[in-house]
Amino acid sequence: RAAERLLGELRGEIARADAKASVLVAALGVTAGVFTGLLSGRNWSPGELSAPGAVVWWAGTAALALSLGALLLAVLPRYDTGSWAAGRPLCYFGDIQQAVRAGRLAEALADTDRDPTAGLLAALTATSRIAASKHRWIRSGLIAYCAGAFLLPAAPLIG
Repeated sequence: RAAERLLGELRGEIARADAKASVLVAALGVTAGVFTGLLSGRNWSPGELSAPGAVVWWAGTAALALSLGALLLAVLPRYDTGSWAAGRPLCYFGDIQQAVRAGRLAEALADTDRDPTAGLLAALTATSRIAASKHRWIRSGLIAYCAGAFLLPAAPLIG
């Protein structure tokens, strides 16, 4: 079925997005380490820059900080606020927990078995929202990372 196939593909895409964001966080750490190592070995500080150079330096620093924030938001686990109610299908682990707390897990499983398409559609909707959100944060983080990686070395060249 198309819904099952798409759900599997979306789950794979979420895993790939998390891996991409993790690699970019590591690259950000390496970049920060390289800049720190180069500058500490030269006994240099951003206070030695001219006003335009300092603006570029701090803009680059802010861009790298924004990149880190965006990439961490990309890997942040996302859960629905808990939309399960009696008579509705179970879609993910949060729904199962709500059904257990309500003492209605067996009933919820039976409802899910009676109408599996409703559960698939709800899971597909939530999963596609999660994948889209992760990709937005990765795109934002990558743009900010590129800006920071360009601006920081440009600052000393400006003076």
